[in-house]
Amino acid sequence: MLRGASVVLRPAVRADAPALAAIRATPEVRMRWRGGEDLETEVLTGLDDPGTHCLAVEHGRRVVGMIQWYAEEDAEYRHAGIDLFLDPSVHGRGLGADAVRTLARHLVDDHGFHRLVIDPAADNTAAIRCYTKVGFRPVGVMRQYERGADGTWHDGLLMDLLAAELIR
Repeated sequence: MLRGASVVLRPAVRADAPALAAIRATPEVRMRWRGGEDLETEVLTGLDDPGTHCLAVEHGRRVVGMIQWYAEEDAEYRHAGIDLFLDPSVHGRGLGADAVRTLARHLVDDHGFHRLVIDPAADNTAAIRCYTKVGFRPVGVMRQYERGADGTWHDGLLMDLLAAELIR
């Protein structure tokens, strides 16, 4: 369990799937995370992925989102990547930055990662602003990086953070 200023991050469990699926179903989150008809099954599949560490984000003892991380363990390229979604009802309160900062501290301090990456959609200004508050910097635009719900390709922004740049 990881404690931030306002959030608690704990391993997500199967019992969290209905709440996480409901958050994923909100228009604001679905636009970025997409998904099929059965979001609960998709959440459960993600929780079972051995290469991804899924943490429930709690605020006030309520699950308000999920933050996940993966590791590139090749010694020549070792780094960790982060992604998250939060319930739109808690957007604008600093909980995203708190969750990212809390996980980043854990990855740097406890796992020894010297570099972290995150890749928001290039037009997701709120997410970019959130990650910048933690110390992430833009590396470059990944053109036509992901397919949108409308079937067209959209740009992504690669951002990274070096351990010494983490704003604690």
